[in-house]
Amino acid sequence: MPPLRTLLLWLLASAASAQIADSGPAVVAGIPVNYTEAKAGAYTLPDPLLLSSGQQVRDAKTWLQKRRPEILRLVEDNWFGRAPGRPKDMSFEVVEQSAPALEGKAVRRQVVIYFTKDRSGPRMDLLLYLPANAQGPVPLFLNMSFFANNIGVADPGVKAGRRWDREKLAQVPAAPPPAGARRFPGFPVQRFLDQGIAVATFNKDDLAPDFVGSEALGVKALYLKPGQSKPGGGEWGAIAAWAWGASRALDYLETDRAVDPRRVAIHGVSRLGKTALWAGAADTRFALVVASCSGEGGAAIARRNYGETLAHMAASSRYPYQFAPNYAQFAANVAQWPVDANMLLALIAPRPLLLQTGNTDKWSDPYGEFLAAVAVEPVYQLLGKKGLGATTFPKAGEPVLHDLAYFMHDGGHGTVPTDYDIYIRFLRQHLRQ
Repeated sequence: MPPLRTLLLWLLASAASAQIADSGPAVVAGIPVNYTEAKAGAYTLPDPLLLSSGQQVRDAKTWLQKRRPEILRLVEDNWFGRAPGRPKDMSFEVVEQSAPALEGKAVRRQVVIYFTKDRSGPRMDLLLYLPANAQGPVPLFLNMSFFANNIGVADPGVKAGRRWDREKLAQVPAAPPPAGARRFPGFPVQRFLDQGIAVATFNKDDLAPDFVGSEALGVKALYLKPGQSKPGGGEWGAIAAWAWGASRALDYLETDRAVDPRRVAIHGVSRLGKTALWAGAADTRFALVVASCSGEGGAAIARRNYGETLAHMAASSRYPYQFAPNYAQFAANVAQWPVDANMLLALIAPRPLLLQTGNTDKWSDPYGEFLAAVAVEPVYQLLGKKGLGATTFPKAGEPVLHDLAYFMHDGGHGTVPTDYDIYIRFLRQHLRQ
């Protein structure tokens, strides 16, 4: 494997041969968007294996005890924000213990997670499906959803959840579509169960809403200091709150004897793909990470001027609430940002990580995600694991599945049905006992 700096220069020189076809420019939120690879620009990535003192990291001990904590704090302070730990008054209420579901192929469990003694405050609904024929603790795929559980899974036995009303700035019941209306197809739970993998899911909106002006709502309201109207500086944004919720789900899963908490994978799509990366980086209890189309603010290199940029993310009319307030200060000069996607991915090493994307999803910069994965390979190697092992951009439909993995479907943003075959293959590869 060539040195990191040499490798990055080679990749930049060969960028014009990438398999994402160029297209004309655009403008989003008044900010130009480039879709021409030759105009993506040159950049130098921060080195994950270089301590702040200037000393090179040459062994796993130095990485774990010194460099990884440095990077974690930099990402917290300048990207997603610092989140609190486990609430001391958190409790779990199992409202449904073991209901037969999905034509008898699953056992359904429903849990409410309360964050304070006052159960009228923020809470989170966790929905679990366990293989009906399981003979012991099983691995679990934890899916973060954009929908209340009764909407995100096609199962009439799931209790109604909540959604945020932007006008009322409050949560309201999430009613399922009326009879005869087109319904969201739901997460393909059965495909995982057939492989002996349990599935759990929760709605991100149980933790924090997803719109401008929501910075002080949801669980973040529980941690505001006296006189503080919203988080500031290096404090958490919505993505960190959603990731915090994933950790609280894992807190419950550690108590459930049907689940092996050492084999829990975390998954999300788009902004929840970013969340999956941060959840896996911040909480090393997650055994495996699958991030779908995480793009800018996730696995795509921010220093590349291609597709969505940090300036687009931080624009006041778009998604500044998803990040620590400090994040926006680098919108005009991303080269001064002390971190980048390769640093975020490095925090997940040596655990298995799959980046999934689509070849027509130019806004999310699939090639930029690939470059970040290549750039973090030296960290995986240092820790005795196998990175991508490739510098040639794979074609759509050709997965690269090592400890660090990349898969690009032929299509656009989000997941397509065949992506789940790759997910299950990756989980079986790494989460077998």
